[in-house]
Amino acid sequence: MAPPPPVPPLPPDRELALIDRELAQLDARRLYLLARRDWLLRLPAPHAWGPVTSAPGAPARAKEASAPGAQNVLLTLGAVLLAVAALAFTLVSWGSLGIAGRGAVLAVVTAAALGAPAVLLRRGLRSTAESVAAVALLLTVLDAYAVYAVTATGIDATAYAAGAAAVLAALWAGYASVLPGLVVPLPAAVLTAQLPLPLAAVASGAGPVGVGWAVLATAALDASLVLLVPGVRARVSASAPAAVSAAVLASGALLTGLAQMVSAGSAAAAAGPALLVAGCAALGVAVAWREPSATAAAVVGGLAGVAALGGPARPELSRDWTVVAVLLLALPLLAAVRATALPVAVRRGLARAGAGVAALASLSALAAALGSLGLRVGVLGEVWAATPPPRETDGAGPAAMVTLLVAAGAAGWLARVLPRPEPGVIAVVLGWAGLFSAPLVCGLPVAAVLAAQLVATAAAGVCALGIGRGPRYAAAVCAAVGALNVSVAALDGRTATFVVFALLGAGCAAGAAHKGGALPVRAGAAALAVVYAAGVAAALGALWGLAVSWWALPLLAVPAAVATAGPRLGRVRLSTEVAAAVVGAVALLLAAREPALAALVCALAGVVCAGAAVRAERRGLGWAAGVLFVAATWIRLSASGVQVPEAYTLPVTAAALAVGFLRRRRDARASSWAAYGPGLGATLLPSLIAAWGDAHWLRPLLLGLAALAVTLLGAHRRLQAPLLLGGAALAAVAVHELAPYVVQVVDALPRWLPPALAGLLLLVVGATYEKRLRDARRLRAALGRLG
Repeated sequence: MAPPPPVPPLPPDRELALIDRELAQLDARRLYLLARRDWLLRLPAPHAWGPVTSAPGAPARAKEASAPGAQNVLLTLGAVLLAVAALAFTLVSWGSLGIAGRGAVLAVVTAAALGAPAVLLRRGLRSTAESVAAVALLLTVLDAYAVYAVTATGIDATAYAAGAAAVLAALWAGYASVLPGLVVPLPAAVLTAQLPLPLAAVASGAGPVGVGWAVLATAALDASLVLLVPGVRARVSASAPAAVSAAVLASGALLTGLAQMVSAGSAAAAAGPALLVAGCAALGVAVAWREPSATAAAVVGGLAGVAALGGPARPELSRDWTVVAVLLLALPLLAAVRATALPVAVRRGLARAGAGVAALASLSALAAALGSLGLRVGVLGEVWAATPPPRETDGAGPAAMVTLLVAAGAAGWLARVLPRPEPGVIAVVLGWAGLFSAPLVCGLPVAAVLAAQLVATAAAGVCALGIGRGPRYAAAVCAAVGALNVSVAALDGRTATFVVFALLGAGCAAGAAHKGGALPVRAGAAALAVVYAAGVAAALGALWGLAVSWWALPLLAVPAAVATAGPRLGRVRLSTEVAAAVVGAVALLLAAREPALAALVCALAGVVCAGAAVRAERRGLGWAAGVLFVAATWIRLSASGVQVPEAYTLPVTAAALAVGFLRRRRDARASSWAAYGPGLGATLLPSLIAAWGDAHWLRPLLLGLAALAVTLLGAHRRLQAPLLLGGAALAAVAVHELAPYVVQVVDALPRWLPPALAGLLLLVVGATYEKRLRDARRLRAALGRLG
């Protein structure tokens, strides 16, 4: 094979262009390397030319502590050691010096410690200056102690501590103003300034309320320092300690006042603590007035104000009426939502405080009211016993009802003021609870209680049909709960049962028919109307003296009436029919104890379903009617002692084959398995099982003839399901009939003959395996062509 021809050289012009491009790239690379070399030469010698001490690629060891961190640790340890030494000197070695020595030591050490930070700051040693300043402040404290130990031993220790704290706070504040570069003196002065007034109150022998006033005054000074003094808020070292101290001290004063007010035995004894709590309230509102973000302070102030006004009344009133008084005092705070002249923080805080008090009072009253209503559950154990209702002393009282109604009125006012649905929902729930529980709490006669509660339930139902979306559903729930509670209470007497159930059913039907109501509310009312109709039917059964199982017959009148109404029910038809179906299911369950009655009820229910299935939109109920008819037939046969399976299966088979025939006529593409398979299987399979266990000849003969007829009909009509099902049943009957003879023949043959025949059969099948496969495929194709 000849070698490939050589590649021809490039044209001169293209080769020159290629060479020029390569030279330009080399020039650019040379310039980069020269610039890199020049930069490396300008690096300091230790970094650029020092020996490599670690292996190439080894990571550099990270420093475990930074230089400022190590410095701070050293300074802190030094300051601590100096403080310990100074403390030991003051407490131990002080007495060994004379007056001159003591004065010299105090003057020299304190002056040196206070003056050293100025020098250190000028040299830029800020951390060292802070440490020395902290030691200097501690020395001033030790100096104050030393002065007390030598010259002021006759003065009360608490009073001296109050004066010393005031002097030290002023001294440290002045020191911070002289050296503004230091951070430690100013927060130390602020924290020390918290002690003089409380210590002075304790030294003067003031009680808890007096100490509380001192603490509150200190908190007010802290708040004034942060909010009123210019420039303080910008210095975090002063504003942060002052703000935290103000919050902590005000909380302590408030808790002290509340504790003393709760423990007071009379209104006069509670007046002093109430004034302290009122002072805390004023401080909270004042802080919120100056600080837009202090809404929490306004909330606490509002709550404290309510507690201060209601505290003196607590010893004179019962617990329930105290709640009413506190609620009345808190409701004016809700008006803050309309007071646009107030700052936003104050307006929101006071409104939230009033809402919180109203919520707590309403929840306590609501729980008491619901507890009283829950006592009616005991009526279920003595239906129609006409027992007087129990009077529970621990249940809700008139005060709880007043609380609910007052809170409902306030919530209703908020619903008109605020564009939110929540106040309206709360107003509906609380108003209904108060009106519904009031007759029972007031001890009215049973008839009056039921009448008043029916009126309250009707009012809630009317509101559910005509008010806004949120309150509408709340009113619907209240109406449903009220109807249930009144219904349970009405079970105590016969007349009350019929009257209450009839009125509630009529009211629910009227609500369902109201065109202007919301569809969910109307649908619920329609379902309740069906339930109350069923309740009246069951009550009639009990009135006639029928057994519980026989109540199923009057109950079936309710689904029958609903099925008769049909399309006239309008948009609530579905919910009504669902409720009627539930009533029908209850009737079936009640009749299940007596087979004859159960068969009758199933038949009547089937008639109702069949009547409803006449309408085109309810054709599906025809299946339910068929199931009920079959169930009625089977139950009746079982009650009559019929044990022949064909008596149960043949009616089902006849109906199923008729339905399948009609389906095949409408849809020629329908499979014979879907049309005739279920019907044929319903009879052939149970009969075949019975024939295998039957020692007589009649059932196998009749089953074989029927299977033969089905097989021939399937072959004639070219239908797969009848052909295969009939053929399988016929083969099974033939095997059953021939089985005894086969057993006799097998017993007469030698023992070696069956294995030999089995081996011969396997040989024949193996030799003709391919032909058998072709035959099987042709058989499958032939069966597949059948309908």
